[in-house]
Amino acid sequence: MPVPPRQPARRRPHRPRDRRRRQDERPHWGLRVATTLSVLVLAAGGVGHAVVTGMNTGIDRVDPFKDMKNRPETEPGRGMNILLVGTDGRDRITQEEKEKYRLGGAPCHCTDTVMLVHVSEDRERASVVSLPRDSYAEMPEHTDETTGEHHRAHPVKLNAAYAEGGPGLTTRTVEHMTGVKIDHYLEVDFTSFMKTVDVLGGVDICTTTTLKDSYTGLDLAPGTHRLGGGQALQYVRSRHVDGASDLGRMQRQQRFLAAFIAKVTDSGALLNPVRFREVASTLLGSVRADQGFGTREMLALGQAMRGFTPASSEFTSVPVGEMSFPVKGIGSTLKWDDAKAGKLFQALREDRPLGVPRPAKHRATPVDVSPEQIRVQVDNGTRAAGLGGRVDAALRATGFRTTGTPGNGVRRDLARTLLTFDPRWDRSAQSLAAALPGCELRPVRGQGGLMRVTAGADYRGVTPVRAQDAHQGEFGVVTGDQVVCP
Repeated sequence: MPVPPRQPARRRPHRPRDRRRRQDERPHWGLRVATTLSVLVLAAGGVGHAVVTGMNTGIDRVDPFKDMKNRPETEPGRGMNILLVGTDGRDRITQEEKEKYRLGGAPCHCTDTVMLVHVSEDRERASVVSLPRDSYAEMPEHTDETTGEHHRAHPVKLNAAYAEGGPGLTTRTVEHMTGVKIDHYLEVDFTSFMKTVDVLGGVDICTTTTLKDSYTGLDLAPGTHRLGGGQALQYVRSRHVDGASDLGRMQRQQRFLAAFIAKVTDSGALLNPVRFREVASTLLGSVRADQGFGTREMLALGQAMRGFTPASSEFTSVPVGEMSFPVKGIGSTLKWDDAKAGKLFQALREDRPLGVPRPAKHRATPVDVSPEQIRVQVDNGTRAAGLGGRVDAALRATGFRTTGTPGNGVRRDLARTLLTFDPRWDRSAQSLAAALPGCELRPVRGQGGLMRVTAGADYRGVTPVRAQDAHQGEFGVVTGDQVVCP
């Protein structure tokens, strides 16, 4: 529906380096969200209807809501929900760029990004929720757009919805999974965004450690770097920098998006009509949207968000319960944590912030990986009754994802608390060890992503820890101002 104008408010393992894997790497959500939010931020410049109208004519239109029935109910005054879909657009990249930034392989008719962007009713907050492309999904009954074959409802990975039924089936599937009614649909590829980064003169990224990925070609030394469009692609695509894999990549994407918004708001592009047109036209060069999201909506929403800054945005990913949920005929999928995901989408429906108060810095030890990402099994290594339960409860209260079913260790005379871990998850192990001062760390190859803590007689409590970057609180939320360069 149109938005009424208002006055502005005040570890996965490192895999062999084969050619096929390199070609199959695709960029992910950081670029897509930046495209959408930045258009809204740019529109806040108030440069006039004529400028935006000219850009609006270049947007391809789709009808994702055609013949949709049994949609989620929504109450007036609950904000706006935008479904943001990112597709592979490498067919428009030059051969030289493909070779330089390792973007080989053929483009596919599929999505590598599906996100919900909720803009609050007061236009002072944008909540961005990433829906992993490998999420287990129940696809509604539909007719395949490519083959014309009729399908009954069946399980799939989320990114298969676009290949089988395009924008309409993707929208239906997301509404069915989340219970959130979609108001607008936006679809983009990464090509125009790469060019937009160059138009802005690059984006500043900070890193405290070396970031090197042989698959994407990323190679950054510790410090501050101004990334051009091609380097930005490498930065947000890299997943072989360390054992954190997709979780680490998501943190870097959040950092990049926040830095991008900061650059747009600080560069003067909002106040210069010529500069505005140059940047926004590049951004909108590969956007497809529903008919209801046009010039009027962009202007009204942009003007209302005139005071938008990195601190106005919050980012998270839908909580996952099982990282490797097997499905016959499909393979391994990501199974959502139904309880936590339900609370998250309820917060969106009720137009509530997703973030929670962060622990005071002087009371929590900073760590590399947040407790919300770390799964822990606790066992009692002593004969003290109930020790395993106390340790499990203390770790869970600090944010760690404990199993809640402490057991008894093989040894019952352990003097020193023992933490065993798979070397591929060493960053998570170090973060957990910070919460258990003095514990022994013992690598066990093949143990997997579950940390194992066997409480010893030396246990004296859990030290609060917090992540330097993303994933704070129940939903793993980070705000943009928390991840930009100081």
